[in-house]
Amino acid sequence: MKIKKHTLIYLGLLFITLAACNQKKETSTSNSDALYLDASQSVEKRVADLMERMTLEEKVYQMNQFVGLDHMRKAEKDLTVEELHSNDAQGFYKGLFSDDVAQMCAEGKIGSFLHVLTAEEANLLQELTLKSRLKIPVLIGIDAIHGNALVSGTTVYPSPITLAATWNDDFSYLVGKQTAKEMRATGSHWAFSPNIDVLRDPRWGRVGETFGEDPYMVGNMGAAMINGFQQNDFTGFDKVIACAKHMIAGSEPANGLNASPMDVSLRTLKEVYLPPYKKAIDAGVYSIMAAHNELNGIPCHMNKWLMTDVFRNEWGFKGFYVSDWMDIERIETVHHVAHDLKEASYLSVDAGMDMHMHGVDFPEAIIELVKEGTLPIERVDDACSKILTAKFKLGLFENRFVDLNKISESVNIDEHQQVALESARKGLVLLKNNGILPLKETTSKKKILVTGPNANNQAILGDWHAKQPDDNVTTVYEGIKNVGNSKGYDVSFFDSGESTRRIEDGIIPQAIEKAKKVDYVILVVGDNSQRYNWKEKTAGENMGRASLDLPGDQLELIQNIKKTGTPIIVVLVNGRPISEPWLQDNIPAILEAWEPGNFGGQAVAEAIFGDINPSGKLPLTVARSVGQLQMIYNHKPSQYFHKYAEEKITPLYPFGYGLSYTKYVYGEPTISKASLDKADEEIKVSVTITNNGEMDGEEIAQLYIRDDVSSATRPVKELKGYQRVFLKAGETKSLDFKLNAKSLAFFDRVMNYCVEAGTFTIMTGPSSDSKDLKEITLEVAKRINLKN
Repeated sequence: MKIKKHTLIYLGLLFITLAACNQKKETSTSNSDALYLDASQSVEKRVADLMERMTLEEKVYQMNQFVGLDHMRKAEKDLTVEELHSNDAQGFYKGLFSDDVAQMCAEGKIGSFLHVLTAEEANLLQELTLKSRLKIPVLIGIDAIHGNALVSGTTVYPSPITLAATWNDDFSYLVGKQTAKEMRATGSHWAFSPNIDVLRDPRWGRVGETFGEDPYMVGNMGAAMINGFQQNDFTGFDKVIACAKHMIAGSEPANGLNASPMDVSLRTLKEVYLPPYKKAIDAGVYSIMAAHNELNGIPCHMNKWLMTDVFRNEWGFKGFYVSDWMDIERIETVHHVAHDLKEASYLSVDAGMDMHMHGVDFPEAIIELVKEGTLPIERVDDACSKILTAKFKLGLFENRFVDLNKISESVNIDEHQQVALESARKGLVLLKNNGILPLKETTSKKKILVTGPNANNQAILGDWHAKQPDDNVTTVYEGIKNVGNSKGYDVSFFDSGESTRRIEDGIIPQAIEKAKKVDYVILVVGDNSQRYNWKEKTAGENMGRASLDLPGDQLELIQNIKKTGTPIIVVLVNGRPISEPWLQDNIPAILEAWEPGNFGGQAVAEAIFGDINPSGKLPLTVARSVGQLQMIYNHKPSQYFHKYAEEKITPLYPFGYGLSYTKYVYGEPTISKASLDKADEEIKVSVTITNNGEMDGEEIAQLYIRDDVSSATRPVKELKGYQRVFLKAGETKSLDFKLNAKSLAFFDRVMNYCVEAGTFTIMTGPSSDSKDLKEITLEVAKRINLKN
């Protein structure tokens, strides 16, 4: 009889697990009274006691991470060895199978796992750790980018770029806090989030993971999410470790592709890319992930200046560093600055790296480096102690298992669903409306056709999600049908296919005929970030594009339906900006939905029919074409000194832009004091806003500054404040913003952090567009030196 390989694997795991259960009852007498097992002792004492009992090898194993067993089984079936080394999504180990890794876990040779997607597997791995000599639990990490969405049945919140479009830091905090609860309920303890890369190139596939292009906003929202995940020091059973990533500057890749080289000045690093990390460290983030890319010729995974000199020694980072997917190996295999894995491991760990994601042979390399005297044992002790500290604070020694019967009490519960829905509503950005929206309630049974590749699938969930139960997701079509039917409309759906890359022959003529028979067509188009359908992806991790327009035949579909004369409403579902000037010039209404999560379809429908008033604003600049790049609102003064031969120098949509169904009128800004004189002084900027329309709504007021004359060039505008305000029709409210010396500071000609004497223009309004802003001048009488 032929026995399948998977059957043998499961029998092996069963044997190991049964042995572990016996070991659970037979706690070693040498450890039964160990101080580190006493929960009443301080974390510091427990770490010290455990470290004294550990061999060099056991310490190094804590720095070692593997992918989960179920993940390995799938990769073993799907990938060749060559594919393993060229991808960042699936992993297995040549000559090592899932039952071998299970045995390593039982022997205490693995400190952490990632891609563990079920509570059952999480419990199995923790059960195996009880077989080891010291019974140290494993730390389980997961890419919980917008909810614990890689686990089926969880709450999938709007993607980070959608959260950024709300311009409300509270949503980032709530998503972090609620995600932590769902993670712990399903066996994970460590979120590989937030992504605090500052977007600089929209060709890059990972735009949807970011909070946009402004370092001030990215820093605020990143810190808020960290606070949500960790809840101060992450001690307890319903909190997780956050991970700020990716250190650093991978969001301005040389060619728009993930992991391509990054070459920027020290000034750009300090002005753009480092500030969010300073805020993350100040917020207490306990882990930081290095980036795939090199920075100015040095692979980020061996950048000692960043990891040790700046983050640890200057800024006081207390947590641990983790590598990204096999990037220590790539110091040798991709960057070619090491001869072998041993040298690459030394370069990385000596620079400050604490944990290796993921792969074999790293522990052996580190052990050999320590034994031969090349790598100090203190570097291993430091890394191991930080990882153990996390495990003690998270309560894993006392509570390493998940109660399978209680998962439903924490996952996708009503409170979480409400935050997912409300953040989706507040993240919608109305890009154009010639008066067609909102669609009014009707008694004449008007007909609506909904079509397009993103109309009726889970593309609205964005990247970093597993396919979710259909009952948990409201697609755009389902939302429009539910709300539209209640308002007297007859809503139908035409399946134009789900591929954003290509529309099958014959589909467009059929869509044209159907469009002729209805009163409105709602076309749902954009990008596809679904990682379980990799060949159809046009956005997301490792899916850069050389253009910014609608992929495939989507524009052709829209243009042909436009010829029927039936009014069109375009809904964009995408993780990065779509540059299609034709839409702006020819379509009556355009609604940017981003990747709005589980309840995205409901939010879109409520906006289309006027149940809510769209209030989101763009957290990035939308260029007219790829040829305009780099296009950002906070550019330097000389950026548009000259013009293009055949293209405008203005964006399609500016940073901070977003329309409403009502009209807001801003008053002139005022300041509490005409000059700022001291480092600890605070200036209040006040502005009135009036809802001058007929519908209640929320406006996002924005405050920018400009240093009128500086010793080194500064951006033409810098965001320094934003607030949401609800205004009833006809209502006026006054908002106050606060500015201090740090709000005005920069790095001068010799890179000293200061506020130089002179005048600053303070600007308030509804977007970064100069025509939308009203100004007042603030004076700084004398130079103020500051500590960064």
